Order: sequence, then structure tokens, then C-alpha cells
Amino acid sequence: MPFRDILKKKDKLAEGGAPAAEAPRDPSEERTVFTFIRTDTNTQEIITPPNFSSPDLSQPAAFTDDHHRESRKDHHHHHLFTPRSRSPSSVSATSVSTHESDRSRPKTPKRLSQRLHLRKSSPVSPNVPQDLPEIATALEEGDGAASESLWEKRATILAKKNREERSRPTTPNTPIRPVADIEAFVNLSVGTPNGEGSARPVSTKHADDNIQEAIRLHEAGDLETSTKMFGRLADPKGENNALSQVMYGLALRHGWGCTPNPTEAVTYLSAAASNAASIEEQALEAGIKKGGAAKGELVLAIFELANCFRYGWGVNVDKVAAKQYYETAANLGDTDAMNEVAWCYVEGFGCKKDKYAAAKYYRRAEAAGSKTLGNSWIWKEKYDEPKKK
Repeated sequence: MPFRDILKKKDKLAEGGAPAAEAPRDPSEERTVFTFIRTDTNTQEIITPPNFSSPDLSQPAAFTDDHHRESRKDHHHHHLFTPRSRSPSSVSATSVSTHESDRSRPKTPKRLSQRLHLRKSSPVSPNVPQDLPEIATALEEGDGAASESLWEKRATILAKKNREERSRPTTPNTPIRPVADIEAFVNLSVGTPNGEGSARPVSTKHADDNIQEAIRLHEAGDLETSTKMFGRLADPKGENNALSQVMYGLALRHGWGCTPNPTEAVTYLSAAASNAASIEEQALEAGIKKGGAAKGELVLAIFELANCFRYGWGVNVDKVAAKQYYETAANLGDTDAMNEVAWCYVEGFGCKKDKYAAAKYYRRAEAAGSKTLGNSWIWKEKYDEPKKK
């Protein structure tokens, strides 16, 4: 994505909230019908399972000698192993009475996991904290602002967790490194000059003018000069500009005007996320539910970190983290993230497959102007939002 489009995307995220989320619903389960057929070299017979709810005892049971002997042989074990291959016409009166006493028993035995009350645990990731706030569907529908503030809180928690994981990154090897000590990203108080406690603005006119010039140079093909400008603006000891940290991280990841360094790219993207999260936390504490001044930078950084986890750019592939980061950015208004988390639900990437959830996010992306070809299935009636009573 060109830098200018990224800047427009950031402004759009900062101005508008996320579309209202649709409540998920469980698809109706259809009963599967099985036909049992017994064959040999000459004959074929369809076997009908016995129905003991209303046995017909007026007709005499037709037994062959073999069947009679089998019935007597299995009489003492009949309550454990019920023959499934006999038709209703081949059931004796004595076996009917035995079956009648066992009607209350389940037809299919429980699985061992059910007997031991074992449940499949949800996938976990070291890059995703376990204390993320849950956003109830009713809250999403009833109060969009409150829901968005919870999603933004999730974003700030993810950003902090990611910063902790990057506390001791590998020393980079790039000729345009603006900061000598890479641990300054962690030790320096994010969003404050020189590690002091006083808050600083998200951006300045000087920084904004330089960002626009760096974008112009990038689009004109002067990638090296553009990347150096982003590097200076991203310096935590200088401007500490979160948007420039995102841009510089992308340049390092893809090698735009510099030697590719995906590991250091993650460091800058993490710094951008943590920088913006610190500012957004203050906004949330002040009661601003729709996001503060750094919301656009936070969402951009979260989305690009999701890409890193998905493709293994500078980090190990982490499907669970990628899905969580995508979904967080999607619920804060990022249309690219909406499409990506929908894909995760379709493919079961970092989560269970859920076509209803996928359709919900694909629909929201289309409503925001990002249409994906070949997704006509998302408009099927079974994926519609349940009507409110």
C-alpha cells in the first residue's frame, strides 16, 4: 500500500468509528440420515434400524434356526450389545421386552472425553495476554461507543504485551539506524521526551510537514532519502512520532531504500503501537470512548503487527496472535483488517472455522467500501443478523 494511502487510512480511522457489529448466531443443525445395506456375492438387503416405540406383537416372529440360536446365545448380554442389523420383523417377543426396559438408555454411547468431562481448550499464544476484556454482543449492538472503547482497551493491552515481548530484541544491522541503543525503545517512557513524565503531543506541525515530504519523495522514487527522513522522525529520543515509526518499520520490513531488516521492523512497529497506546490510555481514562488523538496510529500498528505474526516477518509465525490482532483492528474501523479476520474465520487460521463470523466481517468491509470478488455467499439468508424482537 502506498504511503499516501496509508496516511489517508490513518485519518479515516481517526475520524470515524467502527461499523456496528452484528450478533453471531448458530447455524441450524440438519439431521443426517444413514442407509445400511448388507450384501454378499448374490444378494443385497437394506437394513432398517428397529423402532421399539410401538412394537407390533400381533404378528409372529419369523426366525431361522441361526437367528434363534444367536438370540439365545446373546440373551444374557443383550443389554450391553444390542444387535443393529435386525429388521423389526425379526425381533422376538422376548427381545422386545428386553428392549422396552432399555428405552431410557441413550442409543449412542458417550465418548470418553464426555464421560471424563474433558473439553478442548481454546488456542493460546504467548503474544496474546489472557486478561483481554470480553466484548458482549449485546453491548456491541446497544452502545457502539462503549464497545469501541473496550476494543481500544484490548488494543492497548496487546500493544503493551508486545512491547514486553520485544524488551530485548536482537541488535539490528542496518546502516541507517537512527538510535544507537535499541533498548531505548523499552527503557524510554513512551510518549514523553527524555524519559520524563510530562506528556507530549502526538505530532507537531514540523513532523507533519516532514512526513508529507517523506511521502512525496517515496512516491517520486527517492526511497533512500524518504526512509532516512522517516527514521529521524521515528527516533524515540527525537520526535518519537508514532506514524513515522509505522512508516519506518514498513520500509525496514520491505527494504525500501535500505537493507531489509524484518526483526528491527517489528521493533519499530512495536514502538509505534506502544507509543500510541500510551496516549490512547489517557484518552480512555478521560472518558473519550471513540478514540483519542493517536487512535489511527494505534490501529495501523496493530494491523501491521498482525501481518508480521501471520507471515513470520521478523517474528515466529503465530496464528492465534495474528487473528487476535486482525480482529482488534477490524473492530476499530480498519477495513483491511476486516477482510483479513474474515479470512481467518473461513480458513480456521488461529481459531475455529466460523462462516457466520466471516460473513459478518466481510459484510462490514463491503459496507465500508472494500468489496472482495467471489464473496457473494456472504449475503445468503442464513448469514443474516437475527431480527431484534
